[in-house]
Parts: sequence; C-alpha cells; structure tokens
Amino acid sequence: PAVKEIEYERAAFESTSLIESQSNRVYSKGTIEMIMNHRFGLVTGTNDLIGIWAPADIRLAVNYSITDFITVGFGTTKDGRLQDFSLKAAIFKQRVDGKMPVNITYYGNASISALPKENFYHLSDRWSFFNQLIISKKISKTFSLQLAPSYSHYNAVDAPMSNDLFAIEFGGKAKITSSMNFLLDVNQPITTQQIAPKSGFATGLEFSTVGHSF
Repeated sequence: PAVKEIEYERAAFESTSLIESQSNRVYSKGTIEMIMNHRFGLVTGTNDLIGIWAPADIRLAVNYSITDFITVGFGTTKDGRLQDFSLKAAIFKQRVDGKMPVNITYYGNASISALPKENFYHLSDRWSFFNQLIISKKISKTFSLQLAPSYSHYNAVDAPMSNDLFAIEFGGKAKITSSMNFLLDVNQPITTQQIAPKSGFATGLEFSTVGHSF
C-alpha cells in the first residue's frame, strides 16, 4: 500500500519572530529572510518624543532555510557591536491527525562582541550564548500559543551578576481580521540574582499582505 504523506497543521505564527522573542516558525527550504530590528529608547517623559529621539538600537540580519526544518542565520547589532550566528530547527511539527499535537522547535544563538580589545581581558570574554526550546500549538484558526524556556550564558559579566540565566517566555496570537493579528510576548527571568534581571512584556499588531508580513 502507498505510504500516506504526513499532513502538517498550518503555521501557528505568521513570522519567525514574536515581537521580542522567536516564534516556532521555520520557513520552507530555500527561503531567504532579511530582518531589520529598530528599537527606540525609553519613554522618560523628557524631551525624547516618546522615545523616538532617545538613543536607539539597530540589528540587521539574514536567515536562510537549508531545509523545511532547519534555518541558519547571521546578524549584526549596534549596541555592543554584537555579531551573532543562529540555528533554528523544527524538531516536531504539529500534525492535522493529532498524532503530534504541538510544535517543538530549538533555537540557538552564539554572539561575539566586536568592541575594541581594551574592553576585554581575554578573547573568550567576547562570547555569549542563548538556547531555547519553543513549544507551540495552533489551537484554532483564531488562536495560537507558545511556551519557551531558555538558558543564556555570558562568558564575562560584572559582579555580582551570574554568568548563567534561566528564563521562560509565553507568547500568543489572536487573529482579528484576515490580515491582522494581535500579538502578546512575555518574558520572565527565573534565575535569582542580587541584581534582578528585568521582566519583559510586549503587545503588538501584525499586518500581513500576500507577499509580506509586518
């Protein structure tokens, strides 16, 4: 008998990013993704035009899907002069028949700082690493959710900070119209330190066209 082709559920999220965090999305083989992240400064209530005139951070990146399950990427960031190398792998994909009820995706990122050498004692001090396991589910045509524990390691930190940081991310998407989604992205550090890492909370609207996703 002919082997029945596995039918995967439609993607839980439109884009590979969910505001501040990665989503489970891995594009099909041969896809090239260009990324420009622009983060405005803090809203201080002074002469900063709600953060637009404040110091900004910019990241430019390109990702390439080697297969339907694996994407590699490179990016460069203004703040810290960070050069990062990334890998995203779809370990399991949600299936229509329910035999695999969730998506499980790995995301890893290794980053090296290109700041002048006087900022470091050793070459290894320039490196930091990020690992995350993204568990997501397309609940219906309207709602998608994800939960993503992560582990970060910095080779060099200022005392009394720890080199290692564990955190967990919760994200969601709610479809408002056929071309607009409401996004939620919450990051909560788990590691307890004398200088507590800050939690992250973000909401956004995602607009999609036939050829683009904003």
